[in-house]
Amino acid sequence: MKHQTLVDKNLEFVWHPFTQMGVYRQHDPIIIKKGKGSYLYDTKGRRYLDGYASLWVNVHGHGEKRLNKAVEKQLSSIAHSTLLGSSNIPSILLAEKLVDITPTSLRKVFYSDTGSAAVEIAIKMAYQYWKNIDPVKYKKKNKFITFKNGYHGDTIGAVSVGGIDTFHHIFHDLIFENIQVGCPSFYHSQYESDQELRESLLDQIEHLLQTRGDEIVGVVMEPLIQGATGLFVHPQGFLKGVEQLCRQYNVLLIVDEVATGFGRTGEWFACHHEDVEPDIMCLGKAITGGYMPLAATLTSQRIYDAFLSDQHGLKTFFHGHTYTGNQVVCALALENIQLMKERKLIPHIQKTSKVLDQHLRQLEGHPHVGHIRGRGLMYGVELVSDCEKHAPLPIRTVEHIIAECKNRGLMIRNLENVITFVPVLSMSKREIKKMTSIFKQVLTDVLGS
Repeated sequence: MKHQTLVDKNLEFVWHPFTQMGVYRQHDPIIIKKGKGSYLYDTKGRRYLDGYASLWVNVHGHGEKRLNKAVEKQLSSIAHSTLLGSSNIPSILLAEKLVDITPTSLRKVFYSDTGSAAVEIAIKMAYQYWKNIDPVKYKKKNKFITFKNGYHGDTIGAVSVGGIDTFHHIFHDLIFENIQVGCPSFYHSQYESDQELRESLLDQIEHLLQTRGDEIVGVVMEPLIQGATGLFVHPQGFLKGVEQLCRQYNVLLIVDEVATGFGRTGEWFACHHEDVEPDIMCLGKAITGGYMPLAATLTSQRIYDAFLSDQHGLKTFFHGHTYTGNQVVCALALENIQLMKERKLIPHIQKTSKVLDQHLRQLEGHPHVGHIRGRGLMYGVELVSDCEKHAPLPIRTVEHIIAECKNRGLMIRNLENVITFVPVLSMSKREIKKMTSIFKQVLTDVLGS
């Protein structure tokens, strides 16, 4: 089918996510036809280095034969049967594998299909956990401690524990109340050091636990780095400090590793950097290597045990999805994890992360580069019009930079005035250098040296 025919049908029938369609219609859209390795190919035959891993999900590159075969093999047996009242082989084996590679506190796996759903499930589980233990003693527990600029998805519960006014202010009357503390980002703070920021926020959280602990179900956070609001890196030791406060004051620690999990930060999971043992962990995105939708909510044994009863209607967690634990996606996830181990992908990411950091750091001192930050293969370059005032670069200019990168064969995206570099995890050092080189040249051409 010709490119223009597809463009016409796209504009007539498709409503794109996070997109102002009135603006989208003003440009000739990129329509992806195929992918191979770290590259995407569109219907005009143009090639793009996938610098955002097709929205932070792709692990081994596009068209990975082992993953393709895993899907084909499972389809030769069965495509889907429900987990309601029965089980299936891939979901059992994947649950065992997830328990094996995640922190040791996590023992049970509840499947869903999106990161947002995984968070929604975690919120409901955490709330019901206290009610199942003692509904009278814990009757006031109905709030979560959350963070400004946190992002956990777009379903109503996930929005409620998020902290992005730009996305969610319109739904204010629908979301439930939470208790929000400041964003653990030094660049946008008034503190003198990372340590001062860390201690101040931990003090705020402890004060809330001391004064409102009877209301608090748990703490919901993205560990180490807040993703969709600008890749805000937390001070070292902050995650561990939150864990210690949760243990001290007996509230649940819920970590959203949808974006950070499966090697993105340079370890299997962000919690591993600080030896953190959460009560609940949410997984998604890269779990299937970037091939198909799958998510999981993992819990500790004590949470699972609180839902056990000898009566069906008593303490039961009434939640589920039609395709929960689907065989094809679970088989795919199993092969993805196996490939990550065989190819020693975590050490590879640790090496390429240093290359990414080194080449982006060459932009320090540029009059329009305010801040460079990241962990693993998850970096952001914040563009400003005034470095001293941290004034953001106008969004039209940022979008022009993104468009010019695409014109030169690099597919990246921005979060407002932050350019994100979240590439395919298997991307080579040479491709990492190419990605940063294109960006640096565009920056010079658009903004000057």
